[in-house]
Amino acid sequence: MDAITHKREGELSASDMGEAGAGIAHALSQRLRGLRAERAWSLQRAAEACGVSKAMLGQIERGESSPTVALLWRIAGGFGCALSDLLPPHAGAAAEVRDPRRVRARPASDAMLVAPLFAFDPALAFEVFELTLLPGYERVSEPHVAGVVEHVVVQRGSLEVLSDGAWVRLGEGEGLRLAGDREHGYRNAGAEPAVFLDLIHYPRGRSAQAA
Repeated sequence: MDAITHKREGELSASDMGEAGAGIAHALSQRLRGLRAERAWSLQRAAEACGVSKAMLGQIERGESSPTVALLWRIAGGFGCALSDLLPPHAGAAAEVRDPRRVRARPASDAMLVAPLFAFDPALAFEVFELTLLPGYERVSEPHVAGVVEHVVVQRGSLEVLSDGAWVRLGEGEGLRLAGDREHGYRNAGAEPAVFLDLIHYPRGRSAQAA
């Protein structure tokens, strides 16, 4: 599988994402419209809250482009919701069996596949994703809001995680807890995809207002 070059604030047009990607872009655009309507925010007000340009947010809301995962985090934080709130499908009943093969998709312009296994639940204050980094992927993430903690467990391959200013290598079966409210990152320097679970815990008492 070829390594892919990434843009820090890069976007792909909906036509370049394929049918599946366009479907995700449409779902995201509908969700953003709904979030704005709930808050009675103008596009300008929403852009200011998310820390992105009005033009960029408008393109995403119209389904014309796909943001990076880092930008999705920023948008979620601006709207005061969890990351899984922006990614379909949402988890159903508590006893529902979740198969990552059925929900795995590439929701952003990054070379990362995302399977939202369990969406954010205010009573539990966490969400769970299966993430797949393609070979050559590297991303350094801006700090999330205070109190966010991530728990990473490698399922297949190997992964390097930036935590407390140092890259830590994790092999299959190994895990790491890191502060999501500090600069952190992920990279796959290997020749095969790296698959890992990421449990993201939010500060209690803040509902889904930490993303």
